[in-house]
Amino acid sequence: MKLGRLNHVGIATPSIVDSIAFYREVMGATVVRDPFDLPAQGVTVCFVDTPNSQIELIEPLGEASPIHGFLAKNPAGGQHHLCYEVPDIHEAKAWFEGKGCKVLGEPRIGAHGTPIFFVHPKDMGGVLTEIMETPKDDH
Repeated sequence: MKLGRLNHVGIATPSIVDSIAFYREVMGATVVRDPFDLPAQGVTVCFVDTPNSQIELIEPLGEASPIHGFLAKNPAGGQHHLCYEVPDIHEAKAWFEGKGCKVLGEPRIGAHGTPIFFVHPKDMGGVLTEIMETPKDDH
């Protein structure tokens, strides 16, 4: 497996609207994408572009959202995960599993429209890690 670039840092937030204001007013973000819902994952997401990566703002969508548990422990929000690109999602999944890492579920389509999976923090130095297949139009 070949690890690719850091695609984004996921930030859980109780309010995307407030977080967008923070990134614009305090951090000087000039490119903030429109928020959109991902019902299959129970979240609303919004990408903030940086020169070399993105920040993914994640807000719970409905009561069953997996982000509720994170926000219960971190009411103000905070870093939720890191996302790295790989050339082949299935090869990466087999590689992580071969290393004894706990992959959380099967690959599924993520917010960028490409296959993703997560690796449990206990196997990743304490950091929830998203593995994402590099978008085909992103050379």
